Parts: sequence; structure tokens; C-alpha cells
Amino acid sequence: MRTVNIHAAKTHFSRLIDEVAAGEEIVIAKAGKPVARLAPLSPAATRGKRRLGALAGVAVVPPDFDAPLPEAVIDAFEGQ
Repeated sequence: MRTVNIHAAKTHFSRLIDEVAAGEEIVIAKAGKPVARLAPLSPAATRGKRRLGALAGVAVVPPDFDAPLPEAVIDAFEGQ
């Protein structure tokens, strides 16, 4: 893991991003003290778009999901 000062990071940001995309982690320091870390995204974060309706038929929303809550539940939320 390489450490780079903020000034150098601003100057060479594109090159640092290329290195991070290749798998390297880089620490950004201010006055010699580490303050941030550039790291590649996890594979899950770079996946394609989510597909709408993926849970169709799996998850069921009851027809009264927006009905008022019973007084006992409201009292429990309010600590009574």
C-alpha cells in the first residue's frame, strides 16, 4: 500500500485511479498523516443494473399494508 500526499494526489489523480482500478490500494496523507484510502470497489458494487421485478411472486405485500396500526402497537412505539 503506497502513501501519497494530497498535493500529489490532486496532481496525479487520473493515474492513481488507474492504479486503483488495477487492484492497488493507495493512502492519501495530509502533512504526513493518513486521512483517506483509495481502494477498488468490490465486484458486487460494480455489477450491472438491477432487474426490476426480480422478486415477483416471491414477496407478497398484503392489501392492508398501509392500514392504521392498532393502538397497542402505537403505544409500544411511544413507550407506553
